[in-house]
Amino acid sequence: MNLENLKESFGTLSETINALLAYGYTHNFNVKEDCIICHGTEISLSPEEFKIDKVYRFDGDSDPEYQSVLYLISSLDNNIKGTLVDGYGISFDSFSSSIIEKLQTHTGEGN
Repeated sequence: MNLENLKESFGTLSETINALLAYGYTHNFNVKEDCIICHGTEISLSPEEFKIDKVYRFDGDSDPEYQSVLYLISSLDNNIKGTLVDGYGISFDSFSSSIIEKLQTHTGEGN
């Protein structure tokens, strides 16, 4: 799948997550200590084992608590693809430093 074919917007956060299933982003990642983990499969990836394919930002028009970032993540050594949702602004959650660093390296690439 060519990442250039991904739309810049699929609508809301939930609409985007649902649309990305068709592109193979089927895993739901969460941050745990210094890695990301997919509950249910117990797949965990350290910052060196994944890349950020694309970043989507969602701004809550009426409530700043609904600001979020959706990261499309894929592993470097196999075909695991998924999403990671995080808040920013008022709802920013403190990721571990290595995960923050990894995510920040990809947020300025025009995605």
